[in-house]
Amino acid sequence: MIAWSKDDERLREGIGQWFGKFGEDFSRYDREAAFPREPWLAVMESGLLRLPFDEKWGGLGQSLLTTMYVLEELGRGCPDSAVNFAITTHMVSTGIALQRFGSTALKDTYLPRISAGTAIGAHAVTEPDSGSDALGMRTTATADGDCYRLSGSKAFVGNGPVADLVVVYAKTEPPAGPLGVTAFLVERDTPGLTFGSPTGRTGPKSPPLCSLFLDDCRVPKTHILGRVGAGSLVLDHVLTWETLCCFIVSTGEMRRRLDRCVEYAGEGSAFGRPSGGFHAVAHRIVDMKIGLETSRKWLYDTAEKFTAGRKVTADLAIAQFVAGRAALDSALAEYGLEQELRGALAVTIHSGTTETQYSRIAATLGLGRAA
Repeated sequence: MIAWSKDDERLREGIGQWFGKFGEDFSRYDREAAFPREPWLAVMESGLLRLPFDEKWGGLGQSLLTTMYVLEELGRGCPDSAVNFAITTHMVSTGIALQRFGSTALKDTYLPRISAGTAIGAHAVTEPDSGSDALGMRTTATADGDCYRLSGSKAFVGNGPVADLVVVYAKTEPPAGPLGVTAFLVERDTPGLTFGSPTGRTGPKSPPLCSLFLDDCRVPKTHILGRVGAGSLVLDHVLTWETLCCFIVSTGEMRRRLDRCVEYAGEGSAFGRPSGGFHAVAHRIVDMKIGLETSRKWLYDTAEKFTAGRKVTADLAIAQFVAGRAALDSALAEYGLEQELRGALAVTIHSGTTETQYSRIAATLGLGRAA
């Protein structure tokens, strides 16, 4: 496991002092399916959103690994998994995509607002008819002078109802398959872009998801991330970051549940014996510990390989599978079940369902055609 520096530890401890504020009154936001506006102000003030962005755009210039280290503590310290999801969606889906692939002009314009949290980010990939087949999208982008006209629809847009900026993926060369997809940075008030009503989902009800509709939405060519036809590369990079960040938050949530179960087992009693003295109880808690540590190792090891420029397709799928299964198992073991369980169920479909991870792993074994 990684040996964290004193600077890493101080950074995590300093920002971590805010995490309890992020989850204040979270049951009300969940009940009302409302975006947690007041906690978001605390998120902005904490500096958490600045972690992975360069200092020239108001960031803290931290690495992926250090960002994950702080986000793991976020999962442990903030009881609101919906706020945690909003943070990672904003930071990665829009911010990382822009920092890695945007032009200098785009970064100068938007990254200071993203790192500060004054402009909330989202991305629009999934469509009503394509599900996990992200590159099977039907949304198109047609060149028109110095703009592209985007037409189509997207579903399950995280942060969508409150997003100020959205990274939209559309086909500029439909016959080219993955090489025909392009990523665009689109402002909320762009004519032709409309957002549907908030939609329900399995998992936390706040912040709500929504659909997104594009009707000849004119987006300047200067708002392309990367280059025309490179959208699949943008998405692959973003989904790698998204998986690592979302699931390391989940391990922090697992740690919080484990600590609560250990405490409860030590305080509770049955038949004149401490609850933790029964094998059925102790072994279940040990399973939680094993799931937590296995998930952490897979996620951090995969992040190290990714940072070193090595291929992580199989590692990422295995890490996501292991962490998703462990999160669900730990939520089933813990009392105060309902809200924790909904959050854990949502984890299993972040960045692709469990079945999608099976297919990815099979493909790396040469079983892709058979699958």
